[in-house]
Amino acid sequence: MPQLRTAPRRLTGTAGALLLGAALAATGAPPAGAAPRDIGYVRLAHLSPDTPAVDVYLSAPGDAAPQVFPAVGYGVVSRYLPLATGRYAVAMREAGAPVSEPPVLTTEVAVGAGEAYTVAGVGRYADLGLRVLVDDLSAPARGQAKIRVVQASVRAPVVDVAATDGPTIADAVRFATTTDYREVTPGRWRLRLGGGSGPTTDTEVTLDGGRVYSLLVLDGKRGGLTTELREDARGGEVTPAGGVQAGAGGLAGGGLGAYPMVAGGVLAGAVVVGTTVLVRRRRRPVW
Repeated sequence: MPQLRTAPRRLTGTAGALLLGAALAATGAPPAGAAPRDIGYVRLAHLSPDTPAVDVYLSAPGDAAPQVFPAVGYGVVSRYLPLATGRYAVAMREAGAPVSEPPVLTTEVAVGAGEAYTVAGVGRYADLGLRVLVDDLSAPARGQAKIRVVQASVRAPVVDVAATDGPTIADAVRFATTTDYREVTPGRWRLRLGGGSGPTTDTEVTLDGGRVYSLLVLDGKRGGLTTELREDARGGEVTPAGGVQAGAGGLAGGGLGAYPMVAGGVLAGAVVVGTTVLVRRRRRPVW
């Protein structure tokens, strides 16, 4: 497999966020004449801690050339991108690599109507894959919020997430896995993250009633763990904005919340509801 060139994480992450945000703004609108029933929702995430920045290519049927999202770094997650239903070819190459170079990862995916997904590059670089996460954006019960945990920290291979004065959110969440959504009481929560021999951290999050969230667990830039709270939906509708600021131990002092519109390491589309698909490397280009 081609060796990826490394680059400063802050530089590549910021550049990828800004350039990708602009690309999504330019390409994210549904085609003229497309009805809501003809649209699915996809967002992107780079969740592989030891994988350098990548360029992501998206090619839809009839496109003269693929869309290119450059220099996307670890920990970057996008807003939802509305896509017309249909099949899309996806490829991921090292940042700055020519299109003629074999991709690190490729796949072909189908976007289904009315469904929402997070598609991420996950795992260690030596075993990198594409994972399609089903995002259940249905509204929680009246007076409740919904939250899940996305575990992307290699420093803490297994993580427990629990309120310091309340219930457990998730037990023994392994690296490169995601929990189901669970309903919780809205309000300000102080969470303790840790488990096993890995590092621990505390973070504060505010969960509003009627909303759906993903809590990302990431390796901190200066060691330890960090978190980001993403608002996925409000009242059963896709949230168009970016991250929600977490508290101390999460995004205190900056972090991913500084990226209002970002995109991550890979892009794919809808698959059968209720499934999680891991797509291994394929060297064959899809164009």
